[in-house]
Amino acid sequence: MTAEQTRLVTENLGLVHACARRYTGRGVEYDDLYQSGCEGLVKAAAGYDSSRGVRFSTYAVPAILGEIRRLFRDGGAVRVSRSIRDLGLKIRRAEEAFRSTEGRDPTVSELAEKLGADPGSIAEALDASRPVLSLTSERDGEEFEEELPSGSFDETLIDVVALRETLSGLEETDREIIRLRYFAGRTQSYVAELMGMTQVQVSRRERRIIERIRQQLVK
Repeated sequence: MTAEQTRLVTENLGLVHACARRYTGRGVEYDDLYQSGCEGLVKAAAGYDSSRGVRFSTYAVPAILGEIRRLFRDGGAVRVSRSIRDLGLKIRRAEEAFRSTEGRDPTVSELAEKLGADPGSIAEALDASRPVLSLTSERDGEEFEEELPSGSFDETLIDVVALRETLSGLEETDREIIRLRYFAGRTQSYVAELMGMTQVQVSRRERRIIERIRQQLVK
């Protein structure tokens, strides 16, 4: 790797964590998700061309997600850690005991209390113990590969990353105006009084900021 590629990887490891967290609770250890994501990040750094006018973070996210999804296809089955399998076995036994005494299925909170475990861990084990969906299906005698559902997460994450970088490039006053108006939900009158400006000044400046952000995002 070149020095520039190393810099890109080092400065964008947070993207890998953001992508890996999206796939937790699906039967693959977080360390494995993170490692695969890092492989995608390295590949993105090697193939990135800044002259094309695309931000590296925007370019890297699809590569990171692609490597993470590959985990769910390798070997044709989802890998479940031993700790999750052991907890799943305890949950099944606890469920059977609970049904025999209470006559109904236990809730996640009740299972967590009975087993002395975190409700999040219980939910993860229950999710991992669900039947595995086939990644292939047959249509008219031919086998097709199915895509893992991901909704619009890819596009959303890319948009968030691009917006964050654009906002970081604004002047401090402009960032504060956007924060107050669009993240804190304040009125232009409130912002004007707080920042020692008139409402007209805030309105004009806000329009200029929004136009600048729009131009940056469509590059």
